[in-house]
Amino acid sequence: MKMTIPNLITSIRIILVPIFVIYLINDKILDALVVFVVAGLSDAADGFIARVFDQKSKLGTYLDPLADKILLVTAFVVLAVMDLIPPWLTVVVISRDVLILLGVLILFLNGTDFTVRPSFLSKMTTCIQLGTVFVVLSKGYFHFFSQISGYLFWIAGLLTISSGLHYMRHWFRMMGEGPMSD
Repeated sequence: MKMTIPNLITSIRIILVPIFVIYLINDKILDALVVFVVAGLSDAADGFIARVFDQKSKLGTYLDPLADKILLVTAFVVLAVMDLIPPWLTVVVISRDVLILLGVLILFLNGTDFTVRPSFLSKMTTCIQLGTVFVVLSKGYFHFFSQISGYLFWIAGLLTISSGLHYMRHWFRMMGEGPMSD
């Protein structure tokens, strides 16, 4: 099995997460912002390369969303601890990701045949979550972001909840909602 360029880029994104955290906890916000932007751009790059150069892989279908979750959950937790993001939003983001993981686990344990494919709403949620972290990290450099961050928190929260409910609805349909027979 050979390593594809998109999977290599995704792996680098995962490696960037501890560097991002180290910069944050050492109050090097600009450095953390640069690492976060590089990680965000790598997310777009790996998907683009996979599609354009026909380098999609089974590993990539799991690794890419996992890398997103690692980056975003870590960012939300650290920024909440630093009191830069409301704790309630961090709880919502983590709860959705746990819900998704549990749903996948239940489908797997149930023997349900499924393909990991994020919905448009899920992609939009990830984009808004990335944007929220970017805005929070950029507030010291773009003062306009201070004015919109409160609204962005609510938008990110509502989209995250909507996406979680969307996944639940999809899973209920896949597994059937009827009572189990003995």
